[in-house]
Amino acid sequence: MPYMRPMDPAFPIQQQLGVETSPVVLVNLFLLDPADEQAFLDAWTDDAHFMKAQPGFISTQLHRAVGDSPAYLNYAVWESSARFRDAFTHPEFRAKLSAYPEQAVASPHLFKTVTVPGICVA
Repeated sequence: MPYMRPMDPAFPIQQQLGVETSPVVLVNLFLLDPADEQAFLDAWTDDAHFMKAQPGFISTQLHRAVGDSPAYLNYAVWESSARFRDAFTHPEFRAKLSAYPEQAVASPHLFKTVTVPGICVA
Protein backbone atom coordinates (compact mmCIF):
# COMPACT_ATOMS: atom_id res chain seq x y z
CA MET A 1 0.00 0.00 0.00
CA PRO A 2 1.43 3.39 -0.87
CA TYR A 3 2.18 5.96 1.77
CA MET A 4 -0.33 8.83 1.47
CA ARG A 5 1.42 12.19 1.77
CA PRO A 6 -1.01 15.11 1.56
CA MET A 7 -0.28 17.61 -1.19
CA ASP A 8 -1.68 20.24 1.20
CA PRO A 9 -1.34 19.09 4.83
CA ALA A 10 -3.72 21.86 5.93
CA PHE A 11 -6.53 20.37 3.82
CA PRO A 12 -5.79 16.74 2.88
CA ILE A 13 -7.86 14.58 0.56
CA GLN A 14 -9.81 13.13 3.50
CA GLN A 15 -11.18 16.62 4.26
CA GLN A 16 -11.72 17.44 0.60
CA LEU A 17 -13.99 14.41 0.26
CA GLY A 18 -16.53 16.25 2.44
CA VAL A 19 -16.74 19.28 0.13
CA GLU A 20 -19.61 19.06 -2.36
CA THR A 21 -18.66 20.56 -5.72
CA SER A 22 -18.69 19.67 -9.38
CA PRO A 23 -16.93 18.90 -11.56
CA VAL A 24 -13.64 18.00 -9.88
CA VAL A 25 -10.18 17.06 -11.07
CA LEU A 26 -8.05 14.61 -9.12
CA VAL A 27 -4.32 15.26 -9.35
CA ASN A 28 -2.26 12.49 -7.80
CA LEU A 29 1.53 12.60 -7.76
CA PHE A 30 3.29 9.27 -7.24
CA LEU A 31 6.94 9.06 -6.21
CA LEU A 32 8.53 5.65 -6.76
CA ASP A 33 11.72 3.68 -6.48
CA PRO A 34 12.89 2.84 -10.04
CA ALA A 35 12.61 -0.89 -9.33
CA ASP A 36 8.90 -0.46 -8.53
CA GLU A 37 7.77 1.12 -11.80
CA GLN A 38 6.27 -2.00 -13.37
CA ALA A 39 4.46 -3.01 -10.18
CA PHE A 40 3.11 0.54 -9.94
CA LEU A 41 1.93 0.50 -13.57
CA ASP A 42 0.21 -2.85 -13.06
CA ALA A 43 -1.58 -1.61 -9.91
CA TRP A 44 -2.53 1.72 -11.49
CA THR A 45 -3.91 0.02 -14.60
CA ASP A 46 -6.08 -2.24 -12.45
CA ASP A 47 -7.32 0.79 -10.47
CA ALA A 48 -8.02 2.74 -13.66
CA HIS A 49 -10.22 -0.08 -15.00
CA PHE A 50 -12.17 -0.04 -11.73
CA MET A 51 -12.52 3.77 -11.69
CA LYS A 52 -13.52 3.90 -15.35
CA ALA A 53 -16.54 1.71 -14.55
CA GLN A 54 -17.72 3.94 -11.68
CA PRO A 55 -20.62 6.41 -12.02
CA GLY A 56 -19.40 9.96 -12.54
CA PHE A 57 -16.01 9.06 -14.03
CA ILE A 58 -15.19 11.20 -17.07
CA SER A 59 -11.55 10.62 -17.96
CA THR A 60 -8.03 9.97 -16.74
CA GLN A 61 -4.50 10.43 -18.03
CA LEU A 62 -1.27 9.10 -16.54
CA HIS A 63 1.93 11.09 -17.08
CA ARG A 64 5.54 10.04 -16.42
CA ALA A 65 8.22 12.54 -15.45
CA VAL A 66 10.75 13.39 -18.13
CA GLY A 67 14.19 11.85 -17.77
CA ASP A 68 15.31 9.40 -15.12
CA SER A 69 12.78 10.42 -12.45
CA PRO A 70 10.33 7.59 -11.69
CA ALA A 71 7.59 10.08 -10.76
CA TYR A 72 4.10 9.75 -12.21
CA LEU A 73 1.16 12.15 -12.23
CA ASN A 74 -2.42 10.98 -12.63
CA TYR A 75 -5.02 13.49 -13.77
CA ALA A 76 -8.64 12.34 -13.55
CA VAL A 77 -11.88 14.24 -14.19
CA TRP A 78 -15.06 13.42 -12.27
CA GLU A 79 -18.62 14.75 -12.52
CA SER A 80 -18.60 15.68 -8.83
CA SER A 81 -16.73 15.29 -5.58
CA ALA A 82 -19.56 13.03 -4.36
CA ARG A 83 -19.06 10.61 -7.27
CA PHE A 84 -15.29 10.61 -6.74
CA ARG A 85 -15.78 10.04 -2.98
CA ASP A 86 -18.06 7.06 -3.67
CA ALA A 87 -15.39 5.48 -5.90
CA PHE A 88 -12.38 6.42 -3.72
CA THR A 89 -13.97 5.02 -0.55
CA HIS A 90 -15.46 1.93 -2.22
CA PRO A 91 -14.25 -1.22 -0.40
CA GLU A 92 -13.15 -2.83 -3.68
CA PHE A 93 -10.96 0.17 -4.53
CA ARG A 94 -9.54 0.38 -1.00
CA ALA A 95 -8.56 -3.31 -1.21
CA LYS A 96 -6.70 -2.64 -4.48
CA LEU A 97 -4.33 -0.23 -2.72
CA SER A 98 -2.42 -3.18 -1.26
CA ALA A 99 -1.16 -3.99 -4.79
CA TYR A 100 0.90 -0.78 -4.91
CA PRO A 101 4.58 -1.00 -3.95
CA GLU A 102 5.14 -0.30 -0.26
CA GLN A 103 7.77 2.33 -1.04
CA ALA A 104 5.41 4.32 -3.28
CA VAL A 105 4.31 7.74 -2.05
CA ALA A 106 0.96 9.07 -3.30
CA SER A 107 -0.21 12.67 -2.96
CA PRO A 108 -3.86 12.89 -4.11
CA HIS A 109 -5.66 16.23 -4.16
CA LEU A 110 -8.94 17.50 -5.65
CA PHE A 111 -9.19 20.67 -7.71
CA LYS A 112 -11.89 22.53 -9.58
CA THR A 113 -11.48 24.64 -12.67
CA VAL A 114 -11.06 28.40 -12.46
CA THR A 115 -12.14 31.06 -14.93
CA VAL A 116 -9.45 33.51 -15.94
CA PRO A 117 -10.94 35.97 -18.46
CA GLY A 118 -9.30 35.71 -21.85
CA ILE A 119 -7.29 32.63 -20.83
CA CYS A 120 -9.50 29.76 -19.64
CA VAL A 121 -13.05 28.90 -18.58
CA ALA A 122 -14.36 26.95 -15.60
